[in-house]
Amino acid sequence: MNLCLGGIKLITGNSNLELAKKISNELDVPLAKCEVTRFSDGEINVNISETVRGMDVFIIQSTCSPVNENLMETLILIDAVKRASAGRINAVIPYYGYARQDRKTKAREPITAKLVADLLTTAGADRVISMDLHAGQIQGYFDIPVDHLTAVPLLANYFKDIISPDTVVVSPDLGGVTRVRNFANVLDLPIAIIEKRRPKANVSEVMNVIGDIEGKDVILVDDIIDTAGTICQAAAALKKFGARKVYGCATHGVLSGPAVERIFNSELESFVVTDTIPLPEEAMGGKIEVVSVANIFAEAIRRINTNESVSIIFD
Repeated sequence: MNLCLGGIKLITGNSNLELAKKISNELDVPLAKCEVTRFSDGEINVNISETVRGMDVFIIQSTCSPVNENLMETLILIDAVKRASAGRINAVIPYYGYARQDRKTKAREPITAKLVADLLTTAGADRVISMDLHAGQIQGYFDIPVDHLTAVPLLANYFKDIISPDTVVVSPDLGGVTRVRNFANVLDLPIAIIEKRRPKANVSEVMNVIGDIEGKDVILVDDIIDTAGTICQAAAALKKFGARKVYGCATHGVLSGPAVERIFNSELESFVVTDTIPLPEEAMGGKIEVVSVANIFAEAIRRINTNESVSIIFD
């Protein structure tokens, strides 16, 4: 892609340097010279070696593990370019951390998705560009524009030449039905839903499957895969309910704790994630596949910089 972008600067922290490099290559715009280091006591030190005055600055940083470190890097980078008189500050956050607490479900519970939105705005961000937020209403927590990108068509197209025509797309819970329907529409497939209960965080129990999956291949679709307990349990349950082959995919591969081992030992044929989060070394190969979202973010950045429509990317 050979672009003539005006007044643009791409800056990245330490959270996902590989994705930032891919986006830079797609745009044919080099990453700005920026060092994000630590003082001896662990405080974050930012040194941007290029002028950003009046520029359209895009700070590319996923707030993945270590979440607090990467979130603080993001806020400090925003503050740095704001004080350096950047023209417009765009926080490109492929994976928006703290999004799972997006409402109060019990007494004295925080809403961290809103808290992080307030922190980004207060730091000086003029716009946020993110992908597959845990809940769409998080966009409303911001008082600044949010461009909500999706990897659903990318993930769906990955399966086009792999699956049989007799395949069903499955949501691992009732909350993911809209996402699964959008995925299924790309491939013109029917959907099914797993009914489950979650007695506590990262623990779930499958109660029933709504839809016909007996003797069919299925694709489990989710936005985040964390410890992989839910998705692996769902795969085992689908097999018991008569599914032939079980595939899985998610936009954000958090893959914490025993996730990788669970996937490798599960009923899943394969599991596909994007590179919004860098994968641990032990996750590479085996059943886990990675597709890149760099071209989607690059196109969104190009369109924002040139004041074109972003939604047209997914039309």
